[in-house]
Amino acid sequence: MSRKPKKGYFVKGHFVAEGSELDLQLKAELKGTPDASRTDLKRESDALQDLGKELLTLRTDLFDKVGLPDKLVDALAEAKRITNFEGKRRQMQYVGKLMRKLEPSVVEAARQALEEQHKGSADDKLALHLAEHWRDRLIADDEALAPWMAEHPDTDTQQLRALIRQARKDAPPADKAAVSQGLAPRKGRAYRELFQLVREHLGGAPAGDEEEEEDDGDD
Repeated sequence: MSRKPKKGYFVKGHFVAEGSELDLQLKAELKGTPDASRTDLKRESDALQDLGKELLTLRTDLFDKVGLPDKLVDALAEAKRITNFEGKRRQMQYVGKLMRKLEPSVVEAARQALEEQHKGSADDKLALHLAEHWRDRLIADDEALAPWMAEHPDTDTQQLRALIRQARKDAPPADKAAVSQGLAPRKGRAYRELFQLVREHLGGAPAGDEEEEEDDGDD
């Protein structure tokens, strides 16, 4: 007995059986319905919930500029407060639900704010490393002073020379035992002040530098 032929149709030379997953997807796309692809919707939903998690790390000034609705702001504040794992998970699901209700313009503003924060963090690290490089170079090599002054002619040369001399004078002798134990020698005040001077001229923050705070306590 021959099999009853399946009902269906051809699309670009391929047979599509009625009732198949491909058939349902094609019909949904033809109708222009928003549930044309459940996979895409799930991906978009997960992305918005992840965006909500990232908003927990956003600086206050950038957070305020996004223009989030009060209900979402309160939900994020509550998520920060919760320490219980399961409670936080449920709260973030609620945050994700609220995120899905946002206007596209607000979602884009949130992404831009996070991008701005990330770029700022990367720039800060680069400035920090550049300042460390110049500080160490100025202390180690007399010839480094000329290129520094060529790039930053407004530097107080007398102050810079004094800090370099004092930093060299304060440099502790190599302690082989400390080095073997992974202990960094403490640096003097001039070493830190030279770093701050260099960083100010490079456009960085004049104080509160993380790299330098580790050396405090010896003056």
